[in-house]
This record gives sequence, structure tokens and C-alpha cells, in this order.
Amino acid sequence: MIRPAEPKDIPEMMRLVLVILKDMELSLVKELGDTTMIKLLSEASFYPNYRYSYKRAIVKELEGQVAGVAFGYPAADEVVIDEPLQQLLAEKSYEVDQKLFLDSEVFPNEWYLDSLVVSHRFRGQGIGSELLAYLPILAKESGQRRIGLNVDLANPQAEKLYVRHGFTYVGKKMISGHEYKHMQKTVLQ
Repeated sequence: MIRPAEPKDIPEMMRLVLVILKDMELSLVKELGDTTMIKLLSEASFYPNYRYSYKRAIVKELEGQVAGVAFGYPAADEVVIDEPLQQLLAEKSYEVDQKLFLDSEVFPNEWYLDSLVVSHRFRGQGIGSELLAYLPILAKESGQRRIGLNVDLANPQAEKLYVRHGFTYVGKKMISGHEYKHMQKTVLQ
């Protein structure tokens, strides 16, 4: 079942988010370590405007577990999505002078799929496709006619999945020192 995320899902969702962040080789994640990062991400996820807020997520639940999760937001929200984590880092006196993300990831006037990740245990079962199929609902609810996403050049399998779901290449983005293809899909009204 695909459903909006709930607070009870946060621990599993943040473990999945950490997989993505580690793949991106983000220096803040390396500096703080897995346990601290998960704790901070989990706390920040209660802020509705945070990038990884449970309110910005949908989950695929299987066997009582979060088998996959997708986070996204309207492009106009990008200016505020990382403020809650920055605030927590300052409140907790972490001696870090860096943000998790420094680069813009969105193109204007799109609903942006920030992250989609499926648990290793449930991969190969079509969960990524199910989550992608649900995204037009979220885009429409936010008043957007396009869904955008970035796919790492080193991940051709993900790109094939997005192409199968109607996404096309529209440009490139440099994010945290890695080059990505930016893809979009028009949502039917």
C-alpha cells in the first residue's frame, strides 16, 4: 500500500535516506557519522518545511515495514527546505560550518522528486515503479504540471526506470561535486 508517511515511519525512512546521502559522499555525513546523522535527520523530519519531513513523504508499506519512500516538494520551496537541519546543528552546537546540500537541484515550476529509495530487502519487486506512479497526485496537489528529478550519471538503471515512467532529459545539474541528468515528466490535468 502506498500512503502518506506517518511519524512512526521516521526511523526506517531516515535509515533509507542515509543510504542516499552516503552514496552522494556528502562531507557533513562523513564528519558527523551514521548514528548522529540519523538522529538529526529524524528530529528534523518533524519540521513540515524540511526536505525530509515525514509530511513531504510517501511510503510503500509491506509486511508492516517501510519498503520504500519518496520525498518531494514544489521547486519554490527549495529556499527553505534545509533550514530545520541547519537550525538543529546550531542549537546542538555542532562545530560544522557546512550545509548538507549547497547546490540548487530544481528547475523552475516543477514538483521535485528529491529522493526515492527502496530497502535492499524489497528491491526488484516494482516498489520504485509504484512510488513513481503515485507522484502525479502529489504534483497536482501542489499545483504543478511537471515532475522533475535528478539522476546520477553513474546510475543508468535508475535512468532507465525513469524513462519507462515517461521522464525525459531536460538538462544537467552539478550537485555536491557530482554531475546529474535533470529529467522531467508532464503531468496530465
